[in-house]
Amino acid sequence: MRVSKAAETDIEAVGSMREGKLDQKHLLFGEDGSPNNYDLNMGHTGGGGWRTPRHRHNFDQVRYVIQGRLPYSEEDFLEEGWVGYFPESVHYGPQERAEGLRTLVLQAGGASGQGYLSVAQREATNAELEKTGEFKKGLYHYTDSNGEAQAVDGSQAIFEHATGGKLEFATPRYEDVIAMNPDAYDWLPSADQGVSEKWLGTFTERNFRIGFLRLDAGAVYQAGQFPSIEILFQTKGQVTAGGEKYGPETGYEFLANEGPAPIEAIEPTEFLRFVLHTF
Repeated sequence: MRVSKAAETDIEAVGSMREGKLDQKHLLFGEDGSPNNYDLNMGHTGGGGWRTPRHRHNFDQVRYVIQGRLPYSEEDFLEEGWVGYFPESVHYGPQERAEGLRTLVLQAGGASGQGYLSVAQREATNAELEKTGEFKKGLYHYTDSNGEAQAVDGSQAIFEHATGGKLEFATPRYEDVIAMNPDAYDWLPSADQGVSEKWLGTFTERNFRIGFLRLDAGAVYQAGQFPSIEILFQTKGQVTAGGEKYGPETGYEFLANEGPAPIEAIEPTEFLRFVLHTF
């Protein structure tokens, strides 16, 4: 089990690849080179907002709106408390995020197995590319070997420079972002006494799962019993795990079949829950 508290995590500003100001707290990272590499982070949009053009990625993303309203196109939004699944290879945007928006974001390798380029790798590559070009309005502008001006999506430019290969997108499994309203789902009892679960969805042939977990006071959840990585983000309540006490905005990682790892609720507690793709 690995645990990370937002209150003890440093704030980092996102690089210049996009327009605007976005601060992040990176709670947990996966393993570089793994198809299930991931980054669990909390984002806070700063003064002037945050903008991206319409684009797509070769990895999965999930966004949970903690505060505010998150646009994922010119007409579509995730309301506060909603969860959005942004599948690999699926276009979304443009985005015009307002100041004060707070989100929980999971970025992770998708079902195609291409993995996820870590934040450290991206930021280092970003700095290298700025020596030979410029990031502007979400695009990377540079002059090619023939002296002609070129512009590509900033994310694509970083991936190709970091890996030395061309960015290839898997055939999209879905046509659009999947927006989910958790309040429209019912809580169902689980195998653990006093523990309820609310699965929002299971996606792809590799069983990527998104849902919520609720513990009554005194209940014990036995975590880490899935065939892939289980990630929890505590949204409310107080628990003890591994002899320590934890509160809201805490992230937990459990490796495949690591459990049973007990988490006991001191008071009524809820978590956002992910189970990554099984490879």
